[in-house]
Amino acid sequence: MTLLSAPVEYVPTGRLRISDLPRLARRHPLVVIGGGLLALLIILALAAPLFAGDPVNMDPFKRLQPPSADLWFGSDNLGRDVFARTVFGARISLLVGLTAAVGAALGGLLIGVIAGYVRSFDNIVMRVMDGLMSIPTFLLAIALISLTGPGIGILIVAITIPDLPGVTRLVRSVVLGVRERPYVEAALCGGARLPKVLWRHILPSTIPPLMV
Repeated sequence: MTLLSAPVEYVPTGRLRISDLPRLARRHPLVVIGGGLLALLIILALAAPLFAGDPVNMDPFKRLQPPSADLWFGSDNLGRDVFARTVFGARISLLVGLTAAVGAALGGLLIGVIAGYVRSFDNIVMRVMDGLMSIPTFLLAIALISLTGPGIGILIVAITIPDLPGVTRLVRSVVLGVRERPYVEAALCGGARLPKVLWRHILPSTIPPLMV
């Protein structure tokens, strides 16, 4: 008689070893694919001056050329290399995207933790977040640019502000569940101050869903 044993499931031990990486890659292939594509974009953006050519050089005799060995993506109506402009443009896109994501995450984390724990502050914050959710990103960007002029900083702000409500609501929902846990109540009964409770007991519970 043959005994069939159940597959052994990977159980995290709190310490990541190099030997665990292949197993994690098999369990989370989409994370590996996404991380690989992001790493490739970062490498291409950093190494753009080595292989991409000149993104601003204009050659009227090469206007609207199709893709070829010299012009991988062809040329635009001013004779500029579209591939070079794409690769160099990745630098600005990564800068704007990563900065806006980090800004929204940090801002939403701070506001969400306070809103989820301080009841008197919760209602005010949620109404403000509802108002921000009703503003389209494109219209907000146009309004900010018309007031202050174009710039990368204004674009980052215009992308960050509409992303704040989603992060704030996520963190707030986690905090609402964690603040009723026995260990939080025990810390308060033991005389721990509110900043210490937020830092040591509430904040760590919000990091995993926020990273996702």
